[in-house]
Formats: sequence, structure tokens, C-alpha cells
Amino acid sequence: MNGTILIVDDDDDTAVLLRDSLRKRGFDVDAVNSAAQCLERLRTEPADVVVTDVQMAGMSGIDLCQELRQRYPDLLPLVLTGQGGLETAIAAIRAGAYDFITKPVKVDALAIAVGRALEHLSLRREVKRLRSAADREVPIDGIAGNSPAIRETIEMIRRVADSDATVLVTGESGTGKELVARALHSLSPRRDQPFVAVNCAAMPAPLLESELFGHLRGAFTDAKRSRAGLFVQAGAGTIFLDEIGEMPTEMQVKLLRVLQERKVRPVGGDEEVPFEARVVTATNRDLETEVEEKRFREDLFYRINVVAIPVPPLRSRAGDILLLAQFFLKRIAGRTNKPVQGISGPAARLLMDYDWPGNVRELENCMERAVALCRLDEITVDDLPAKVQEHQSSKIVITTESPGELITLDEMERRYVRQVLNAVGGNKTHAARILGIDRRSLYRRLEEPRHDQGKPSEHAAGSRPIPTHPNGNGASNGTNGHTTVPPVAEASHPGEVEQS
Repeated sequence: MNGTILIVDDDDDTAVLLRDSLRKRGFDVDAVNSAAQCLERLRTEPADVVVTDVQMAGMSGIDLCQELRQRYPDLLPLVLTGQGGLETAIAAIRAGAYDFITKPVKVDALAIAVGRALEHLSLRREVKRLRSAADREVPIDGIAGNSPAIRETIEMIRRVADSDATVLVTGESGTGKELVARALHSLSPRRDQPFVAVNCAAMPAPLLESELFGHLRGAFTDAKRSRAGLFVQAGAGTIFLDEIGEMPTEMQVKLLRVLQERKVRPVGGDEEVPFEARVVTATNRDLETEVEEKRFREDLFYRINVVAIPVPPLRSRAGDILLLAQFFLKRIAGRTNKPVQGISGPAARLLMDYDWPGNVRELENCMERAVALCRLDEITVDDLPAKVQEHQSSKIVITTESPGELITLDEMERRYVRQVLNAVGGNKTHAARILGIDRRSLYRRLEEPRHDQGKPSEHAAGSRPIPTHPNGNGASNGTNGHTTVPPVAEASHPGEVEQS
């Protein structure tokens, strides 16, 4: 049986006898002659079970049990007591001993006791492991799913939660960015401290500055009393700056200094006040593009983008749609006391085919409506919004302008890039990541082909001579196997190019 045993007895002959006898029965055993030697040994060589005599010179076996319980709570002591030593046995159990064996010691009985202790220890460790695993697998409120995209997000949340690093949560509107921020807070050591959220797009710069940093009495007309800002109000908790991409430029400069110095200066004040809160930000904008186009400060971007957690759109989590729908259904039905149990097959198919431009928020709203309208014990097609019922699925398929049209590989690639860009809401960074190319290559693939006086260049990439029929007109007469080859399609209209 796996496990390490340490014998403690100041009678050297007894210690050696017990050690050798247990070794013959397959145990990993060693022996020492005092409690002091036992504690010294355990500092460098851990053991699972300690078998100790009670009456020893120096520290007794009872005192050793107490010491072991304090220093090594996962270790199990066994005590050897004299005949009729019931009071000693009780004292040993109270001191932390797992079991006791009476003297004279019968080796078979000792082996059984040691084996039982190791089995108990193994079970206790397994329970601890499973409990820890269960804690890690506890669903994050509102964030559920088995798709690779959301599992990657959940794993990143769990990995970063214990850290104090500044986190940037990215994703389209309605994907659940605030839920990610709250999950980071609730899974962190700061969970018992405040979680303070503010929408940076909801107020002008002066008001936002006062809200975040606070103000002193008389700092402006309505400042009738001093007020601590949200950075200070968050204490040792978490402050969540939502839609930071919408923050006015003049506030970006001030926020950068605050993050650098970890201090805020209230409006109208001369002294800076330190804060302890962890900072989590979120945006539905492509901040790299915003930086390139000078709408967001590059230095602030790098300051908030220490760890980035992307939240995938619902359309890239097709396997999670019904799981989330059932989750919302159960929660809403329970709250409203309606006997709705599930979703009919046709309704489920419509939910799966819909693109969900509003993401998880739109799905939750859809299920709220469906439960309210439902007259049966399951959601039917009639309970769904008209736009879900009438939606035509738009999967990424490369199509041509008209039947029989042939296009170059360059044009096919361009159209596919546009459709991927459309699928991720115009976010060029995400599109480039999906396509496995860098942003510069993405821009190059979106460029329209150049023409020379209305004709494709002879050396243009991907262009090839079109074989013609011997009569010179390029058409087939239907008798010699040649096929009519229409001209190469012109590039898509400029309006088809997605805006960032």
C-alpha cells in the first residue's frame, strides 16, 4: 500500500523490530528513537503515518501527537499504549491520534491499523481533490457553455482571477463583458470587498472625472460637500471601467496618470489620494484600430491591456445556444412561477439558425418574451420573436454574383475575408486572428484589384489566359466538350467592405 510510515520509540530494539516487520509486509518504513528526531526528520522527509510510543524520554507520544496536529494536519499518528491504558488512549485521541494499539504489539494488528490509516488518508486526500476540482468547475454566474471559444474565456478568467494585473475584457455588445469582470472579482481574494462599475460612455468628461476621482466641497457649483470618487470607494475591491473605448480624450490622459501612480486627485484638490482597487476595463471597440486612428491613446492602451480576455460572440458558440436558452428558461420560469419545462424541436432549430447580433443579452431577452407568451409546457415557434421566426440563415459561403459566374482566386479570397470580417462585427484584430494572418495582410487582402483602362493586368496575381474556341469567340458549340467561360467578375462594390 502506498504511503510512508515513521516509527518513533526510544527502545531501539522495538523500533527496529517494528520497522523490519512492516517492511516485510510491503510498507515503506523507517524508525527514529525520539520525538525530537521525528520532528527533525519530518522537516525534510515527509511521512503519511507516524507510529509512536507514549512513554518516551523527553517529549511524550501524547505531546508529539499535539505537535504533529499543529504542524502537519494531513499526517495521521498512531499511538502504542500499555495494557489497560484506556485513559492514555483517550488522551491520545484527543491530542490528534488516528488510532491506538495496545502493547505487547502484535505486528499483524499493527499492519492492519497502519493500512486502515493509509486508506483513510487516501480517501481524505481524494475528497479534498474533488472538492477543489468542484470549486474550479463551479459555473460562473451567467457564463456557461461547452464550446471551445467560451471554455477558453472561462479558463482565462480562472487563471487571472487571483492576480492583481489590470485586465481588458473585449467583445461585442451583449456578450457578457461585465459578467466576466464580476467573475474575476468573485473568484479573487477581493471577493468580500466592493465591486464598483461605471460606464465611461454615459457621462461627459467633467462629470466622469468627478465620479471616478471624487471632488472637494466647492470645487464646482453643485459641490455642496466633498465626495470620494469610485476609485477610493472601491477600497480593496475591484473597479470596472466599462466601455473605456468611449472615454473622452482629455480623461484618457488623467486616467493614464492614475494607473501609473496608483493615486487619484479629487477635483478641486491639491493632494493625491492612494487607492488599492484592482482595475478591470472593457470595450466593444477594436482598440488597436482606435490607437492607429488616433482616437485612443497608445500609452493608455498598453497600460490597461496587461491581460486581455476576449469574450466570443454568440454566433461563434453555436453549440452553446440551446444550453444558454435552457439556462435562461429555467431561471425565468422559476422566477415567474410558470410551468415551462423545455423548448420544442422546431423552436430549437430556429434558435440555432438565428445569428444573434445582440448576443447573449438578446437571447436572454428572447427567452424572457417566450416564457411570458408560452401557454404550454414548452416554448414553441409562435412564442419566438418574428425576427427569429423569419430569419434566413447566413452561414459563411462564398457565392458569385450570378449562376455560372467564375471568379479569380484573389477575388474569392477577398470575398471570404469580407464575410469573416462581417461575422466578427468588423473587428479587424479578431478577423485577422481567425484567418491566421496579421492585420497588414488583412488590409492587403481587402484591397480592390487594380485595372489598366478597364482590363485586368496580364501579370496580375491569379489571372490566367482564357482558352478560346477555334472559332475565336470563346463560346462552345456544345459538340467538342468546351464550356462557355464568362468574363472574370469585377470586384464587389465598395459598399460591401465592412467598416471597422
